[in-house]
Amino acid sequence: TRKAHANELAEDYVEIIADLIAEAGEARVVDIAHRLGVSHVTVVRTLARLQKVGLVTTRPYRSIFLTEEGARLAEASRRRHEVVLAFLLWLGIPTAIAHTDAEGIEHHVSPQTLAAFEKATRSK
Repeated sequence: TRKAHANELAEDYVEIIADLIAEAGEARVVDIAHRLGVSHVTVVRTLARLQKVGLVTTRPYRSIFLTEEGARLAEASRRRHEVVLAFLLWLGIPTAIAHTDAEGIEHHVSPQTLAAFEKATRSK
């Protein structure tokens, strides 16, 4: 359970970092904290762990950057999220609820189930 939660957290962080870089040209601790609703200290501690496992690079008083591995994880997470969201919308789930549910489901869906979701939405 602890390892699964750590993986979820890593996926959420790299996805947010990728989004911030795409939207604003940089990812800063304050922006990550705001998006996640956590403290600056929580973000700094989590980034240190992500740096240890090779997903991000940081420098004092500078932006946060994804490594190649971090960028791959962010893209995979984004793709899973998009497939799950499309499936929930295909089922007729209201948009706001689908977005919230997709955020949780994306971390736990198996590759087989994800493929089935994708197949179902393509055959609409």
